Amino acid sequence: MANPTTRSRTMSAAARAAAKRAKRVEYLNRPEPPAPDSWDDPPVPSPEPLEQDPGTLAEPEGSAPPPRSGRRLLTAVLGVLLVAALVAVSLLGWQYGQGRQAESARSQALVAAKKAAPVVLSYDYRHLDRDFARARALLTGHFREQYGKTTTTVVGPTAKKYHGVVKATVPAASVTSASPDEVTVLLFVNQVTQSTQVSGSRLDLNRVRMTMSRTSEGWKVSAVDAL
Repeated sequence: MANPTTRSRTMSAAARAAAKRAKRVEYLNRPEPPAPDSWDDPPVPSPEPLEQDPGTLAEPEGSAPPPRSGRRLLTAVLGVLLVAALVAVSLLGWQYGQGRQAESARSQALVAAKKAAPVVLSYDYRHLDRDFARARALLTGHFREQYGKTTTTVVGPTAKKYHGVVKATVPAASVTSASPDEVTVLLFVNQVTQSTQVSGSRLDLNRVRMTMSRTSEGWKVSAVDAL
């Protein structure tokens, strides 16, 4: 009969051998890992907001888009330029018209002055009223009134007393300034005077500045100054 100790050792060795076989079988029978191409796709990361360039940030609500603002600015600038151009053209046209009118006034007033000077600066004691009336018809404004007073109170009585006769001629004349409504003329006037106070005739060479003004009846004398 076998020794009990020997039998227990034999059983322990057999149990260990059986456990090892069981572990080998379990290892061999375990499932194979999945193939790489059968793995699930990794989760797609959620999109994150892209960082925007400060220069491309959206305009605040209520503000006009840049292209429209640019068009409005361009339209405003073109409008200002158009108005300036129209003003410049109008000014040039006005200046041109003024120049044409002034040039026309120069020639008309010069002719009128050369005709008026001999009448205004001449008289004869034998028909003073007629001479003074003809002269006043060529005058205008305050000078007309002044001429009437002077001839009535000074020139007329003196001419009658000394039998004065004055005859004026205009050998030369020129325009010194001109505008459409007023022209200043420089006249060289020769005056021949006869009276009981002088023997024979006396010739006076005078320079006279005569101002001519446009009236509804044409160019008339508005001032006379001896130089």
